[in-house]
Amino acid sequence: MEILTDIISKLNSFLWGPYFLIALLCGTGFYFTIKLRFIQIFKFKMGLKNLFGNFSLHGDAAGKDGMSSFQAVATAIAAQVGTGNLVGATTALVMGGPGAIFWMWCAAFLGMATNFAEICLAQIYKTKDESGHTIGGPAFYISKGLGGKVGKILAMFFSIAIILALGFMGNMVQANSISDGFYGAFGIPKWVSGLFLAIICALIFIGGIKAIARVAEKIVPIMAILYVVIGLVIICFNISEILGVISLIFRAAFDPSAAWGGATGATIAMAMRYGIARGLFSNEAGMGSTPHAHAVANVKHPIDQAVLGIMSVFVDTFIVLNITVFVVLSANVIEFENGKAVITGIALVQEAFSSHILGRTGGYGFVAICLFFFAFTTIIGWYYFAEINVRYMFGPKFVRISQIFVVGFVFVGSVLKINLVWELSDFFNGLMVLPNLIALLVLSPIVVKLVKDYDNKKEYVKEDYIK
Repeated sequence: MEILTDIISKLNSFLWGPYFLIALLCGTGFYFTIKLRFIQIFKFKMGLKNLFGNFSLHGDAAGKDGMSSFQAVATAIAAQVGTGNLVGATTALVMGGPGAIFWMWCAAFLGMATNFAEICLAQIYKTKDESGHTIGGPAFYISKGLGGKVGKILAMFFSIAIILALGFMGNMVQANSISDGFYGAFGIPKWVSGLFLAIICALIFIGGIKAIARVAEKIVPIMAILYVVIGLVIICFNISEILGVISLIFRAAFDPSAAWGGATGATIAMAMRYGIARGLFSNEAGMGSTPHAHAVANVKHPIDQAVLGIMSVFVDTFIVLNITVFVVLSANVIEFENGKAVITGIALVQEAFSSHILGRTGGYGFVAICLFFFAFTTIIGWYYFAEINVRYMFGPKFVRISQIFVVGFVFVGSVLKINLVWELSDFFNGLMVLPNLIALLVLSPIVVKLVKDYDNKKEYVKEDYIK
């Protein structure tokens, strides 16, 4: 395990280095930010209106062959708001220092424009499967948009990568964090948590897309609001620390030694790597995952759904993830010995939430329960994304086989060491990003034209944009 972890870690150091994926992701986000004239700012109000205007707990507008607009964004946020918002945030803090959070913010801001573009293309190139259900995602706009053998090869590469990255490795991360949280809070053996989680997931997978949508639209609003409210209460108790926390984040972004006396040994490159990598794992902008959910939404115009992509990244990073960051940093629970953090992972979040009103039992239990719902909804969301690509690659006959494999990986992930799981997840996340970014950049003129036509109130006709 240690040898494999070391090998994957070295590969990730290159893959997620400042001159490869980080540059590509931020560069793509910057490109769309400029080409679409800061759409994440100027369409933000529209995104808010669509988010709350479409709010529903029973999917009235879903139709028989897809999801309602709110179900789609709820499924996307369910996939985004997971362990990345808790464990990922603290991992970035410990490994990259507080400055990593600054780079998370930068990546998220640029990622809003990238996610907007992804959803536009997913809506344009969506299609019907053999049973008449709406289906779409990067594999479809990569193969159809790019065309030819290159398009097909890149689409296949993406599909295989996302099946491994999210359906298998990513869901291991989610399950691992759940079992860690329940062991720390209640002493429940990890295999017991893993078995329980695997059974619940299996039951929902069997229910298909409608079951996934119904679970997402009900759980996501409740779990996010509860976590944010409790987090804000704790932050209010530590309000005198907040200005210092903000200052530390900005200073450490360019001078990592400013944090904790340089105990982390972090560099600017490490802050960028862990900040952007963990930020991507959290909000998934540019990864090509959430467009699968948004593609299924029944809307009149692609931009009506694309602006919700801006909101989903905002909710994930600037609200939920920031709650974790400010609770942990303001509670002053991070300590180092011999250059290593004394407490890491979900235990660090639990320790921070144990301060003030919750106490140790309440803090550990509350975070474990929140993490369960966060990670659980991410698992079912990621499974759905993987299933679409299983259908694309192998057809519906292999769906049941993929369900068995995902359930198995959920159980195994519950008992594995977290370092290897995280490294594998980062590695496969990186692989799936590449074909998606290539397609986004090549097809960017379509997105630009779509936005211009929308602003000029031109009626949307799908065939006008199919390349």
